[in-house]
Amino acid sequence: MKLIVFLALVLTFNAQAFTQQKRDKLLGNLIKKALENYHYRSLIIDDSISEIAFKEYLKRGDPGKQFLLVEDVKKLEAHKSKMDDQMVSGTFSIITSGSEILEKRFKKIEQWRKEYFSKDFDFKKEEEIELDPDKRVFQKNEKDLKNLWRKIFKQATLSRYLTLLEEQNEEGKEDKEKKKKKKEKKLSDKELREKARKSISDKYKKFFKRLRDESHDDNLEKFFNAIANVYDPHTNYLPPRRKEDFDIDISGSLEGIGAVLQEDGSYIKVVSIVPGGAAWRQKDLAVDDVILRVKQAKTGEEVDLVDMQVDDAVRYIRGPKGTTVVLTVKKLDGTRKVIPIVRDVVEISASFAKSSVITHKDHDLKLGYITVPKFYRDFDGNGRNCTDDVRRELVRLKRKKVDGIILDLRNNGGGALEDARQMSGLFIEKGPIVQIRDHRGKTDILKDDDPSITYNGPLIVMVNRFSASASEILAAALQDYGRAIIVGNDFTHGKGTVQAILNLNQGPIPKLMGGDMGALKVTIQKFYRIIGSSTQVKGVVSDIILPDRFANSKSREADIENSLPWDRISPRPFAPWTDKRVDIGMLRNRSQMRVKNNERFNKIFKMNDYIKKRNEDTKVSLKLETVIKEDKENKDMIEKLKIKKEQEKLIVSEFEESIKEIEKIKPGEEKQWKKDFKQRKEEWVKNIRLDVELEEAFYIMKDIFHLRNNKKLSKIKN
Repeated sequence: MKLIVFLALVLTFNAQAFTQQKRDKLLGNLIKKALENYHYRSLIIDDSISEIAFKEYLKRGDPGKQFLLVEDVKKLEAHKSKMDDQMVSGTFSIITSGSEILEKRFKKIEQWRKEYFSKDFDFKKEEEIELDPDKRVFQKNEKDLKNLWRKIFKQATLSRYLTLLEEQNEEGKEDKEKKKKKKEKKLSDKELREKARKSISDKYKKFFKRLRDESHDDNLEKFFNAIANVYDPHTNYLPPRRKEDFDIDISGSLEGIGAVLQEDGSYIKVVSIVPGGAAWRQKDLAVDDVILRVKQAKTGEEVDLVDMQVDDAVRYIRGPKGTTVVLTVKKLDGTRKVIPIVRDVVEISASFAKSSVITHKDHDLKLGYITVPKFYRDFDGNGRNCTDDVRRELVRLKRKKVDGIILDLRNNGGGALEDARQMSGLFIEKGPIVQIRDHRGKTDILKDDDPSITYNGPLIVMVNRFSASASEILAAALQDYGRAIIVGNDFTHGKGTVQAILNLNQGPIPKLMGGDMGALKVTIQKFYRIIGSSTQVKGVVSDIILPDRFANSKSREADIENSLPWDRISPRPFAPWTDKRVDIGMLRNRSQMRVKNNERFNKIFKMNDYIKKRNEDTKVSLKLETVIKEDKENKDMIEKLKIKKEQEKLIVSEFEESIKEIEKIKPGEEKQWKKDFKQRKEEWVKNIRLDVELEEAFYIMKDIFHLRNNKKLSKIKN
């Protein structure tokens, strides 16, 4: 009887293994055909693609060069030209070999963890560790690897100790009433060190367990995405669990902080802030912030996110609406900041286009200011779109008899392409707006066929490095027509591609295999300006360039490996704007003189130089005394260069809530609406008054107004 049961179990296991291999083979072939047939680049997956993918596979398997030895890499190199063959056969021998090697390393490093955390670290010894994975090399032997992990453990413990010390000192500054309420015992230095050591030890214990528990599907995802990313960074295989949440966008019905996160080596980085979300309203969290730890305000439970996968990290950040999550982040300047955020769904109305009339206390000029946080269309179920909203604001501002309009697309990551087309048409008579080319080489042209013009006066479009996709199409079209002056960072984000989601479950064969195959996000098209050049990588170059406070951030398309290159196609005929054009060169020179004399802009220049110097020095000391000294010097310098509140010069004289929003107010909600409106207005006015880039745009418009009306330009002090 026992023998029969045993044989039945063996047969079942073999049947499952056979089915898994057949499924893997089908999945590999589906992805291969989809990439070769639908991707814009039309590459054939062969040995040459395999060799490039192998390097990416190593990065995904060991991003910090902290597990594999040189001999391990050489062993895996036997597969580097065979990944294409394994994709077709369904026999992923590189995964098998890599898993065996890593399992061996994980066991050994776990032993070292127990050894190193059984006693205190020596923080008096002068030594350092390289934190940049690109500057690290794979270790030659186990002795070198063990020493590397000693430094990794030590650096993490030292960092945690200093954070605990800083938090305790901050708590000590609280008023006596709060101290009484807390009744928390102040820890001794020895207790703080022990707490830090235990915390980091537990973190790595869980980390190694998670790595050892990675599933077959986890490894397949790394394999397929190593190949997919050779095509371009926006092309990804989405296993079933990621299909509906592939961007890790913790917003909307998911109730979170409203941010888009991604893995960056060992860290979780913020790549965008969702307009209308909790983080967007709270203001402290920024793009390029690295989230180090997450604490639940209610329970006090704290989790370290370093070396954690992004989908695991998001589980700790998400939570019910109204609860508070506390993030410890590392800012671009190297400082740490504790940011409490009350979780919420995205406040749709906060992300709608809105406007004000702004004046200046020293100048007789009245301007319309419209901000468009994103290109939205019918996402709230009532047919609303940003083009209609901007049209309505333009009509309202014209009634106010403004002398010019500033359209703000800063931090606008894009959205509906249709609105980039239609919104361009609000400012020009008619003509082509953008060219779209597909993987077959076919080019379509999106045109504005409406001859009416909503606004024909002076126009400035503000952009920055986070203005992407649809924002770039609108800015490029208005620049090409000569309709607007583009003011902002040196160039915009540079994302000139379109992605589609291909369902891999279509057809009868995937269904027969059982289970979900997932999907493939693939780049299928590319945007081109009407003058023929792509917006990809190079983005839109500003006519007048203002200092970029994120100049040292690697956050543009050009900074991402394997991005599709810039190129150009044939231009399209169009009729440029001819009404009262001004000398951009003169505007640019005058703006540069003002920027040079502006203390707030000068602080941005100095801050950029300081951050660049810090970013280039990626080795950190493991000596406590040295780290404390360097941290103090850094904080002092950051405080010195911080842009503080200057004399406010811009005046916000108009602010109106959208009529559609007012109409939605239900009986009994008027009081709360008025309170919310008052808060939104105060925040809106404050942000405008302190916006140094907007102030400079005001001065540029003043110059435009004087040139158009043959008035004498004011003298700029040197």
